[in-house]
Amino acid sequence: MGWFPDTVIAAMRKSHMLGIFLRIDTDPALHIYFGVNDIPARFESVDPDGVVYIGGGRLVGLPVLQNLIGGTADSVDITLSGIDPATASDVLASIPPVRGATVQVGMMTLDDYYQPMGPIVPVWRGTASHVSKARQAVFGVSQPSITLALSVVAGTLTRSRATRTLWSDAQQKAISPTDDFCKQVQRLSYGIAPVWPNY
Repeated sequence: MGWFPDTVIAAMRKSHMLGIFLRIDTDPALHIYFGVNDIPARFESVDPDGVVYIGGGRLVGLPVLQNLIGGTADSVDITLSGIDPATASDVLASIPPVRGATVQVGMMTLDDYYQPMGPIVPVWRGTASHVSKARQAVFGVSQPSITLALSVVAGTLTRSRATRTLWSDAQQKAISPTDDFCKQVQRLSYGIAPVWPNY
């Protein structure tokens, strides 16, 4: 027996519905299930008595699980979109501080009644960094909506500013004085397409 019980593995070999669960260790803790209905579930080794996971709707903004589990993503944004502005304001005003809170993603197969077939198995753990919101432009008779995002890092170090994305020629020359690899980088940052040498 590995991560999953033998009964679950047998169900996965046929056809299955996979439930993705998110737990944020704020005070009080937030429990979200990426589906429509609220589900009572138990997160193995975290919520031994079980809690109700709130249905967060269709899974859209959680990055590919393979990137999370395989360690190829050092940070992720978990998003909820389509929220009306008044509700989004209420949510932002009422959420507890998230910075530094443990974020756990788990999964479990669901039975024919959309209930977990066993305890939720944790598959990824991160640290919450910050919450952000975005509002798309509205055209015609469309209703305005807000997208809320929670940035989560794969380690324990959080940052509220993006990492440096421009490596300048001066920085490269400080490391290797004869290296001209970054010579045209400044022009790229201004949107100019430099002429690269043709070897």
